[in-house]
Amino acid sequence: MTAVDDVLSLPGQIWDRATTVQPAPDQVVLLGTLAVALVCLAVPVLWHLTRHFLTIVHEAAHGLVAVLSGRRLSGIRLHSDTSGLTVSVGKPRGPGMVATAFAGYVGPAVLGLGAAWLLGRGYAVGLLWLLLVVLVLVLVQIRNWYGLWSVLVSGVVLVGVSWWGSAAVQVAVAYAVTWYLLLGAPRAVLEMQAQRRRTRGRGTSDADVLGRLTPLPGGFWVAALLLVCVGALVLGGSWILDRPLL
Repeated sequence: MTAVDDVLSLPGQIWDRATTVQPAPDQVVLLGTLAVALVCLAVPVLWHLTRHFLTIVHEAAHGLVAVLSGRRLSGIRLHSDTSGLTVSVGKPRGPGMVATAFAGYVGPAVLGLGAAWLLGRGYAVGLLWLLLVVLVLVLVQIRNWYGLWSVLVSGVVLVGVSWWGSAAVQVAVAYAVTWYLLLGAPRAVLEMQAQRRRTRGRGTSDADVLGRLTPLPGGFWVAALLLVCVGALVLGGSWILDRPLL
């Protein structure tokens, strides 16, 4: 087989790997990956490092909803302090702008919930490739060097695990990422609220923006964002642990 044949066969190989069902891991792996995610959230250095991935998903959610609501996406910036900015062009007020502002913090929760659903059906490797697709879509909208670096590093890690990792490693990483998304989403909302207290609600957080776009105060939107994120955590966690709520 020539090098050209190898390249042409890559899409088929990726599809085969992504659609192959992996057996459910044992309870040790489920709880072990949960513990890893909790450590990443609890240790400040690890939280700052891994928070970049959460920010990528956060800004991707802003961008996706902006496009779906008829706005034109101008670009995404990611910063070294783990903050980000998604710029879209359209009406400065209205349902589309409200939906776009609301989407950021719930984005990781919704993605985590979808990831838990995929894991429940055995598509751990498929989940990793899906996350890579998300990164590629974000990459084409990045407008600063640090953002480019963050997305590329995340993508290289995912490609390495998805292509060269053993089945056990792939499954473990998929579960750890899913736990991190589900747990990190409410953690990020609480972090935002702590920042709002320091600025007394006069900052530029998504909740403050929503407060200015609607008659409802920023505190209401913090509660709404937190409710969605906690709900996704409870539901997604029950799917992962195979303990249905009903």
